[in-house]
Amino acid sequence: MHVTRIIHLIALAALLGAAAGPTIAQDDATGIVADPCASEKTPEQLPSGQWNAYIFARDFGKLCQYRVQNAELMKPGSTPPRVVFMGDSITEFWGRQHAAFFTQGKVDRGISGQTSTQMLLRFRQDVIDLHPQAVHIMAGTNDVAGNTGPSTLQQVEGNIASMAELARAHGIRVILASVPPAGHFPWRPELQPVPIIGALNHWMQDYSARNGFTYVDYYSVTATPEGAMKPGLASDGVHPTRQGYAVMEPLAEAAIQQALGPAP
Repeated sequence: MHVTRIIHLIALAALLGAAAGPTIAQDDATGIVADPCASEKTPEQLPSGQWNAYIFARDFGKLCQYRVQNAELMKPGSTPPRVVFMGDSITEFWGRQHAAFFTQGKVDRGISGQTSTQMLLRFRQDVIDLHPQAVHIMAGTNDVAGNTGPSTLQQVEGNIASMAELARAHGIRVILASVPPAGHFPWRPELQPVPIIGALNHWMQDYSARNGFTYVDYYSVTATPEGAMKPGLASDGVHPTRQGYAVMEPLAEAAIQQALGPAP
């Protein structure tokens, strides 16, 4: 975890929020508190256009998002998840578009817009503390898009490696998913993501082989020769449609079986 970088990002978010409009009201609770989520405001409680800056500065990793669902899974007598899917909007929307896929112990923990830095920040809460048998990590799209600012490819790889190695240290099998193809990002059209996605996937496949992790290659079956998402598989060139997820699901199931064996 690059602590200095996170501090800089939080400070930047606060400055951007101040520049964009009225100053966001300060929370009553600051520093170390019993329940940071209890005082978190909703978008409706903030001036127009202030929500993103507020949540970026206040809950950078969005640890509050799955707190209630996690507590349910950790109740005494509950069965731990078989597989937790850690990711960004591609993972989060997967559960929305096909909730039936997330049965038989599969749990969706995707959060829209997140980079690998944010996922690493919440990895203990949303994965390790749930004691799953395996974790499916899909990260990198928003790092390439620069959602939390510039970073090196090595930093992104380090964040993914840290999540994988934390999982392994806690007896959780690791499934690393390729970054899905994207010829462009609608929210960052000036970027050229194809070569960077290719480099990240090449590293991830090699890293998985060297460490005995399972690698699931969604890229090869969903990409055009130019590196964009195949027609019909994504709504905006980035986020899969129901048809796109239907292509991915057999590969995910095969990866889970490779990592854990057949479902009981």
